[in-house]
Parts: sequence; structure tokens; C-alpha cells
Amino acid sequence: MRTKKFLSQLDHDRIIAAIKAAEATSSGQIRVFLQRGKLEGDPLPSAQKKFRQLGLEKTTERNAVLVFVAPRAQKFAVVGDEGVHQKCGDQFWRELVEKMRRHFLREDFTEALVEAIDEAGKLLARHFPKTSSSQNELPDEIVEG
Repeated sequence: MRTKKFLSQLDHDRIIAAIKAAEATSSGQIRVFLQRGKLEGDPLPSAQKKFRQLGLEKTTERNAVLVFVAPRAQKFAVVGDEGVHQKCGDQFWRELVEKMRRHFLREDFTEALVEAIDEAGKLLARHFPKTSSSQNELPDEIVEG
């Protein structure tokens, strides 16, 4: 699917509200990145590279999560920084991606992203609860590139 069409089908306000809600209960950070153009092969290496390019590994508690979507290639991945990954392991990410896949197959793209954000937010709240010193370290807007 062309990225422009994909973007037109997203409820950006709902996705950003989900990010804000998830981050309100934890010190963790969540970003959504939409890859324009083609993507060859497994999306995970591209997501990991984008994670670093966006500076997500620089959060204080190493507790950032990136939801990476390449609409044209119909591929996506979710990446958590080392602090998050140590708490949940590979199985959590695989299950999250599978939930997203079910929504994507129905072309319910906003719901796929909102559910992934909500699930990541619950994980972050459980292991990285919000404290009085917690701050929003990263923008909540959807990033395109």
C-alpha cells in the first residue's frame, strides 16, 4: 500500500492520544515511525537502526519503545530498548507483532497501532512506573521518513 494512502487512513489524533496515555502511567517513552518507500527483507534491522537514529537509546532508564511501520512493504516491527527488553524478552515482542498483524490484515491500521501502544504502555507502567521526577523525554508525534 502506498504510504500516502496508509497515512490518510490513520487517525493521528487517536494514536498520539494513545502515546500520551501510555506515557502518563510510566517513565517509558513510545514513538511511532512510518517508513516511506521500499523496504527489503526483515523489518527488524531497519527498525533497530531507526531506533538509534531517533535517539531512543538515550532515555534515562533505557525504556523506550519504537513501533516501526513500512506501509508500502506491508511490514512492521516493534523494538524495545535494553531496559524494557530485559523485563519482557522476545516472546512479548512476537505476540505484540502478531496482534498488530491481525489488525493490519483487516486494514484496521489505527487499531493496530493503538493496541501496540497500549500493550507497550502496560508493560512500561508495570516495570517503569511514573515517578515525580519522570519527564517526557521524546516527542509524542508520529515520525515519517
